[in-house]
Amino acid sequence: MTDSDERAPITAGRPWPEQFTFVPALRVGNMVWLSGTTGTGDDGVITAPGDIEEQTRQIFRKFDRLLRSIGASCDDIVSTTDFYITADNYKRTAIVRREFFKMGFPTATGVQVAGLLRKDALIEISAVAVLR
Repeated sequence: MTDSDERAPITAGRPWPEQFTFVPALRVGNMVWLSGTTGTGDDGVITAPGDIEEQTRQIFRKFDRLLRSIGASCDDIVSTTDFYITADNYKRTAIVRREFFKMGFPTATGVQVAGLLRKDALIEISAVAVLR
């Protein structure tokens, strides 16, 4: 493996608990994989119970913070996967995508699921970015 292919966890300078078996994002070369993320604040509590639009916004804020810590942004995201528990108001997530993707939209997959691990989470999103 060359230096540019080394696995580099991305935590945006925040401490990350050793007991977790995943990282918020992982860079290998010019690619970044962003872990499935819910709309929680720094305290781990859902920021907007019952509001899929605001939970989605919080997820993309967290993605943006991680990406900006390595000199990138949400515009470097090329693919997203949404896991949502209800289609009610799911179309409102498009409002948020328009806020964060200024240079073109990534590919996207949406999957309705029976539930998510985080209590009160209506949506969880993972993403892939390619750095320029």
